[in-house]
Amino acid sequence: MATTVTSKGQVTIPKPVRDLLGLAAGSAVEFRLTPEGQVLLARADAAARPRSRFARLRGAAGPGMSTDEIMALTRGEN
Repeated sequence: MATTVTSKGQVTIPKPVRDLLGLAAGSAVEFRLTPEGQVLLARADAAARPRSRFARLRGAAGPGMSTDEIMALTRGEN
């Protein structure tokens, strides 16, 4: 993926990279230089890993029905 540097030295991080790193407006990023002369982009907050696609779908159940209520429902005793 290629991008262009603006006159102010700014670049747009491509959406697939932002999604992969879990970056949003205001996120801090870090540039790391490798011995081979490459530049790596990483989240500055290593603890804030992007959530997996499954974690976003995970929810929490409420108190729900009691066992007696479920049994009555399955027996047609409503």
